[in-house]
Amino acid sequence: MHDLLPVIAAGIVSGSAYALLALGIVIIFRSTDTVNFAIGDTATLGVFVSVTAMQAGAPVAVALLIAITFAGFFGVATERLLVRPLGPGHKSLFIALVVTIGLGLLIHAAIGAIWGHRPITIAPMVPGTVSVFGVALTWNKVIATAIAIVAMVFVAWFFRFTTVGVAMRASAEDHFAARVVGINPGRIAAFAWALGCGLAAIAAFFLAMETSANANLTISALFRAFAGVFLGGLTSMPGAAVGGFAIGILDNIAGRYLSANYRDTIVFAVIVAVLFIKPAGFLGAGRKERV
Repeated sequence: MHDLLPVIAAGIVSGSAYALLALGIVIIFRSTDTVNFAIGDTATLGVFVSVTAMQAGAPVAVALLIAITFAGFFGVATERLLVRPLGPGHKSLFIALVVTIGLGLLIHAAIGAIWGHRPITIAPMVPGTVSVFGVALTWNKVIATAIAIVAMVFVAWFFRFTTVGVAMRASAEDHFAARVVGINPGRIAAFAWALGCGLAAIAAFFLAMETSANANLTISALFRAFAGVFLGGLTSMPGAAVGGFAIGILDNIAGRYLSANYRDTIVFAVIVAVLFIKPAGFLGAGRKERV
């Protein structure tokens, strides 16, 4: 256990991508009561658009902005064209869930048809490695973690101190009351989808730098992001971020000290045990409805 600190440090680095994806999932859910299963594929599509831009000569930083912008606008289009027409109600929420799953499959197929199935390597933003608590990490991972933390801090500031952020929080707490005081739920929903998908694009972009751009880029990360969401709480944005980092740390600890072959099994066994004790997650609140 002498190397626990380096293992935790590496877990925080890998957990930053899960935290961003988890935060995007919760922002969309809180605003529209929709679990967007297409968020990973939307982010991946944004990455491939940015790859095309880089092949045309765009700098890496510009390509990142392109990925965020494209994914954000695609998220708005998804909410406006596919989710909003379904209307409110429990039945429409289930249909929306199926719609986002289907959309994800269509995006996945479209990526393969347009860009092919061969992985595309992306040059790192900054080459080289750095030692963190005795662990050699690429500068790319360190920068990705720093950007992820800055993005989360910005989101926390945005929701707490800006007019739009406060309106989004109010709409998330009570849609009807927010509408009564003049908040436009349609605009709030569109902004939430743009923000959630944009955050996911940041995670996907740096995942592509670490591995390669491919159609399956976010499948494993999204799997862990949802685990982080359930661990932290589906209704809590801070809980989603904390849950994502916790999954990264737990994943690394399980792989290092228990079994690398069964790390997924161990991680999700721990999550199931936690949910038995606190079904809403550590920071989530149980939802109450009038009947």
